[in-house]
Amino acid sequence: MLSSTLRARWARLFMVITMSAIASQTSGQTRTSSYDSLVSLFAEWRAFEQPPLREGVPDYTAATFTRRHAQLPSWQARLAAIQPDSWPIAQQVDYQLLRAEMNGFDFYVRVLQPWVRDPAYYVSIWTAQSDTPAHEGPTNHAAIELWEYEFPLDADSQKKLTGQLKTIAPLLAQARGNLTGNARDLWIGGIKPVKQQIADLDDLEARVPKAGKDFKRALDEGRAATREFVAWLEEQAPNKTGPSGIGKDNYTWLLQNVYLVPMTWEDEVMLLKRELARAHSSLKLEELRNEGLPPLVAASTPGEYRKRANDAVAKLVQFIERKKMLPVKPNMEPALRAQMGEFVPESARNFFYIASHLEPLALFTHFYHWWDLAQVRDEPHSSPIRRGALLYNIWMSRAEGMATGFEEMTMHAGLYDDNPRAREVQWIMLAQRAARGLGSLYAQSNDYSMKQAADFHVSWTPRGWMSPTLDLLGFEQHLYLRQPGYGTSYITGKYLIEQLWLERSKQLGKDFSSMRLFTEFNEAGLIPVSLIHWQLTGNAPGEGP
Repeated sequence: MLSSTLRARWARLFMVITMSAIASQTSGQTRTSSYDSLVSLFAEWRAFEQPPLREGVPDYTAATFTRRHAQLPSWQARLAAIQPDSWPIAQQVDYQLLRAEMNGFDFYVRVLQPWVRDPAYYVSIWTAQSDTPAHEGPTNHAAIELWEYEFPLDADSQKKLTGQLKTIAPLLAQARGNLTGNARDLWIGGIKPVKQQIADLDDLEARVPKAGKDFKRALDEGRAATREFVAWLEEQAPNKTGPSGIGKDNYTWLLQNVYLVPMTWEDEVMLLKRELARAHSSLKLEELRNEGLPPLVAASTPGEYRKRANDAVAKLVQFIERKKMLPVKPNMEPALRAQMGEFVPESARNFFYIASHLEPLALFTHFYHWWDLAQVRDEPHSSPIRRGALLYNIWMSRAEGMATGFEEMTMHAGLYDDNPRAREVQWIMLAQRAARGLGSLYAQSNDYSMKQAADFHVSWTPRGWMSPTLDLLGFEQHLYLRQPGYGTSYITGKYLIEQLWLERSKQLGKDFSSMRLFTEFNEAGLIPVSLIHWQLTGNAPGEGP
């Protein structure tokens, strides 16, 4: 899948840790080989990455970013002055994580510029926890995580939330000056999530019926500011005529230098085309194999759905324990049960609800995400650099790749041997992810508009399960336009994990086991798969077959 040139380039990356591009900047820097120096630099870097405040909210103005971006070479020089060559690979991995974050800051300021191009960046209210280490896509630094609050609010929580609500109006006022970009699809697509903030504030008001005057005033001001911002976005929309994709060259740079994915835009196109064809052909063969079997029947009542969901959670946990597939921990079953969802009427079911009402396990195997988050919560990583979420969605290939890969792994391991029709659902899931990822690639290269990417997504999802009228389609393609590389990370990450299985199984021989690999893999943390590969095998991805 990878070109020989790219294989060689990626291998050199792991052999020569310090970048020649900034080597000249280390003059005047005190060289050190202390790992503690890296940890200290990381803490300072994270403090710097937080923007200064302007009128009580993060300052995203052009002048401030010009000044802050000019300081980046000095941070890179400090990193280059640290010489990790003699460190264990795990510590060298931490070095690469900090390098990737600095590259991410550079890319955001130079190219992505969500504060300039993307109205949805200024959404403050988040009502639900993401199933990933941080929010999917660019998110402002003043995000209000309503899901972290317990209702009814106690006095301290109401005071804290009041202070947060007060940031909405000044942030949106600043946004009008910052949003000078001409990315039409990002602009049009961003209006809907901003409108949703109005509904979320209405709902919040209903949940705090005995709110104090300060809380009510802050909420009212935030809601009024959001309404005015929506009106302004709609007024400006006809003037937005430019492309929203970042282009192939920028996309490849982002993959290789921020996400640490050893591929190019062209490589990902090839991979996703292959997976789309494999999913469709496998589905047809599965249907042939299952000829004569009764069709799957969707849950038709809330009680039936709840029973199926409960049974599915128990079946999955018992299956991986019986197969000794990976370690089963006490927090795993509760993590799944908290995410089982509820019954959805047939007319309102989006793609994932269609799948889960036919076979809950098709979705629950993807909920490996929640096991990841439980591990982050209950078993903090020994490395401070890996303990929290990496910035700029650098964790994508690991988080989404493992969740997607686990669906197919469990299927091949026999999870559906007693229900063969469920295998059809799993192939449809893979086809949908390949279709939406390909659409997002063509949108980033500006070969497709967001509408064309969505149409491609719908067209190549089997059985008409991807509705062009329900919210999911617009949400996904808008997200993948906002965060280049996210739409492909599900399949690219899965592929990189499969490459790791290939090399690690050959390396360990008779000592290899699924249990051992999952244990090593999870203990490495939520970091790019390429770095996990390096840490576990000692080799760069692409050095094997």
